[in-house]
Formats: sequence, structure tokens, C-alpha cells
Amino acid sequence: MTATSGNTPGTPRVLRAMNDRAALALLLEHGPLSRTRIGKLTGLSKPTASQLLARLEAAGLVVATGVTEGRPGPNAQLYAVNPRAAHAAGLDVNPRRIRAAVADVTGAVAGEFELPTPKKAAGDVVRQVTDALDGAVKAAGITRGEVHRLVIGTPGAFDPSTGRLRYASHLPGWHSPTLLDELAAALPMPVEYENDVNLVAVAEQRLGAARGHDDFVLLWNEEGLGAALVLGGRLHRGFTGGAGEVGFLPVPGAPLVRRVTRANSGGFQELAGAQVLARLAREHGVEDLPRGQHAEVAAALVRRAAQEAGDGGTGPYAGLLDSYATGLATGLASLVAVLDPELVVLSGEVIVAGGEALRARVAAELGELAASRPRLVIGGVQRHSVLRGALESALAATRDEVFDTSR
Repeated sequence: MTATSGNTPGTPRVLRAMNDRAALALLLEHGPLSRTRIGKLTGLSKPTASQLLARLEAAGLVVATGVTEGRPGPNAQLYAVNPRAAHAAGLDVNPRRIRAAVADVTGAVAGEFELPTPKKAAGDVVRQVTDALDGAVKAAGITRGEVHRLVIGTPGAFDPSTGRLRYASHLPGWHSPTLLDELAAALPMPVEYENDVNLVAVAEQRLGAARGHDDFVLLWNEEGLGAALVLGGRLHRGFTGGAGEVGFLPVPGAPLVRRVTRANSGGFQELAGAQVLARLAREHGVEDLPRGQHAEVAAALVRRAAQEAGDGGTGPYAGLLDSYATGLATGLASLVAVLDPELVVLSGEVIVAGGEALRARVAAELGELAASRPRLVIGGVQRHSVLRGALESALAATRDEVFDTSR
């Protein structure tokens, strides 16, 4: 039988590409490695490992970084992924600000930039995006053309059937039916769009509390309530991209909200969203409420309540924490009943402020309200988690493209 050419499975080219990708993955995970170590980890012979490294070095994908020290015998050359082999970018957009970052192919953040989101409804979104991206690119010391891929995270989701942003009426200027085409024309790299809470789930699955888990729910509470659903290791987005918009969920204990998209709220949001914490605090006798945005006020109240609970306090703040935990568990019970997840990750500024004291109360309440009892954990990626998820998503696609040596 005559061997076929091209990329037929089993041909030398494909086998070499598979070995190359395996070696690059090991270098990303473990950092600089010697030829001998790469050979042991991949099962390749020393000559084959040497050829692999020479091939990757010639392609600009790996660089020599030094030699081993402090070990018996001669020093060995160490190799690492070339951080300048590619760059990827992410944007985190909300009604208050746009935050941008650029990472090199190893995942190290090379530049960040932030600008306020214009308040006027007719803001030039394309200009906002390009200005934020260019600020991060400049901080990284590269050019816009060196960015291989951009992922933009926003509240709501772009409906794949219409290309319009849904479930985010509070984001001025982002609802134009031509926006995606305008951004594609203005930017030289592929651009993807993802719900902000979905991107937090990506960050948690790759870097945080959900590593190693293929089925989990992430509940987010910051400016609004939202969830991300990961089933079989993949994000579940739903038919219109709206899976996880749990702020609209009707729940016991809250008024029934009709025309929820027009109101941009729903039962669960009215029961446990950031905006209700001040009301709950007053109901429990808390005085001298902090000032600021809803999320800032809510986080400050929850943090104070968690501190007092940890000190054994039984005053108004303890009641506030109990009420908030019950509200969160009420909505979670519906998700758990339908999805039966292995894990629930609690995330977002307001929830994270409650720490273990809040997590324990939500878990206890959920145990009373739901038949199954998933493990509850506080999210591990707590700084710029939407942006980190955008970068991780952009980096995954970038690596698939740049690390493919079979072409």
C-alpha cells in the first residue's frame, strides 16, 4: 500500500506535529526543560528530542534560556516557549469601564489599559474598543498587528442568529446590528465575543477552583447576578446565547417580574442582586450604610457581615448575612435541580467579600432546598477574572494556530 501525502493521520508529518505540540504543552506547564527531561516526559529518544527542539527553535517557537546548575555532571541546555512567538488580547466591557490586556503566548500579561465607558447612548463603540486595545498594545511594547486574536467579554450575549447583543440593555451603544461587522473591519485580527460570566468560568476551569472539573455551575454576583454552565467540559451557551441569565429567573420570595428584558431584571435579581443588600441591611437594623455604586456598597456590607460572623457576632450584620445566603441558595436550588452539577463556584465581588462565612451558610441552605448536594467553593481567580478568562480563551485559539507545525 502506498502512503498518502499531506496530513493523513499516522504520516511522519502529523506524528512530528503531535510530538511538537506535546513538547510545547510541557514547556508551558513546567517552564524551562532540558532535552533529556523533554525526552523522558514525551517518551522520545534523545536524538528525536534533539531534532524536535531544533525544529521548534528554527520555527521561532522555543528559545534557549540557560543551563541547569547545581547538579552533578555537565550542565544541560534549557529550553522554553518563546514568549514573543505570538500575542493575544482580551477586553472586559461593562457600563463603568473597559479594561484591556495583552498576554504573550506563555500567558504572561505584557500590557494593560483601562478607560471609562462613555455614558451617552450613542457612544462610538468601535473607537472605544480600538482605543482600549491600542492602550494595552502600547503598554506591551508591540503593535496592533502582532496581536493574533482578541476576545471581548460583555454582559449579556451576542445572539448568533442576529448578531445583536441581548440581555444587556444597560450597555450603551453595543446593540447596533452592524457592530460586529464594524469591529471586524476596524481590527486586523480575528475577534470573538463572549458573555462576561462565561469568561469567568473559563478562568476558573483553566486556572482556578474548577480545574479538573467537567461539570460545574458558576454563580456570579457583581453589578448583576449571572451564571455560567459548564457541561461535559464545554460552556453551554443556549440557543440565543442566553444560558445562565439567571437574574431573570422567577424565584420564591421575590415579586413576579414580567417583561424581564425590558425591566432588565427578574425575580432572582430582586431577591439577591447587589442592589438589594442595602435594603436587607436596613431591614436588619444596620445604620450608617456605606456610599458608592451598588456592587461596592453590597461588597462592603457583606464583608463587614462576614467579619462579625467570624467573631461570633449575633447582631444585625449576622442577620444580613443569613438573609443574603438564603437568597443566593434559593436561586441556586433551581439550577441544581435541573443540572445536578458536580461543583458550584461562587464568584464576583459581592460573593467573594463574604468568604467562608457566606459559603458555609449558602451550602447549608442549599442542603435544605435541593435534593442533590454539590460541593460549593469560592472562586480562585479573584483579580480581573473576566479579563483573565478573555485572555485564556484568546490564548487557547492562538496556541492552536501558532503551535500547529503540520502545515
